[in-house]
Amino acid sequence: MTSAWPNLADLIVDAEEDAPVGLVGAPLSLGSVTPGHCDRAPATLRQTLRRIGLFDIESGQELSSAIADHGDIEIGGMTIEQATGPIGDSVARSISRHKLTLLVGGNNAVTRPGIHGLASALGLALGKIGLVTLDAHLDMRDLSRGLGNGNPVRALIEDGLPGTNVAQVGLAPFANSRAMHDDAVAYGNLLVTIGEVHQLGIEAVVERALDHVAHCEAVFVDCDIDVIDRSQFPAAPGARPGGMSAADFFAATRLLASQPQVRVIDLTEWDPPLDPTDLSALTAARWVAECIAGFEAR
Repeated sequence: MTSAWPNLADLIVDAEEDAPVGLVGAPLSLGSVTPGHCDRAPATLRQTLRRIGLFDIESGQELSSAIADHGDIEIGGMTIEQATGPIGDSVARSISRHKLTLLVGGNNAVTRPGIHGLASALGLALGKIGLVTLDAHLDMRDLSRGLGNGNPVRALIEDGLPGTNVAQVGLAPFANSRAMHDDAVAYGNLLVTIGEVHQLGIEAVVERALDHVAHCEAVFVDCDIDVIDRSQFPAAPGARPGGMSAADFFAATRLLASQPQVRVIDLTEWDPPLDPTDLSALTAARWVAECIAGFEAR
């Protein structure tokens, strides 16, 4: 039943119902560079959806796409190595039923199994999959200590994802090493710094990223919430001053979600207890609205 004040929670339906959009929670916390409670993000997001309305006063449109909630994957206490199979399988099942899947982490290590789930669901080699990241970090730490939230991009490239299929937007100064940068350039990744975002505008840099992955048959978007300026999202352990504005993050998310090739969008690195206010939760819940608005513009 629609509430007196229509909101995102009204769009949530049972996992078995037909819906154009699927929601999968991946509460992974182990393997983080900065230990915390990213595993609490999916539950906090669901609790906050009722505070985000459906009507976009700027476009005059009201969101209407049903979102089938598949619940949280049972990965509590698992390492990313142990959780990779369950996450990939859950994402693949959602993709088989929905045109767009929202994967809510958990830390950024969920991106790699999410992409493998996308490839599996569509029967595509990694060479046909594109990755666009909104992230302050390259995620190119070495793999000598295993998988973690600091190396999903490197791990995917070593899995066979070409760097020419990877576009990274919002990279922050003094947050990445020269060695990681040089490797990313050598692989052929498109690198767009936060300075370029500020200078050129968010629409221009997102279009540049989309051009970079235009040859791909399906695209995965990784929204690492630490791309946002820390003052506007305090609950991201890796966020720093000088990052992307929340307004630019919303605009980028909507534009990316409007692309039919985009089949999965994840949200990662949100650690709810770090923000004693509701600012971060409201920003994350608004991300859902932007994803749906973009999807409905296809």
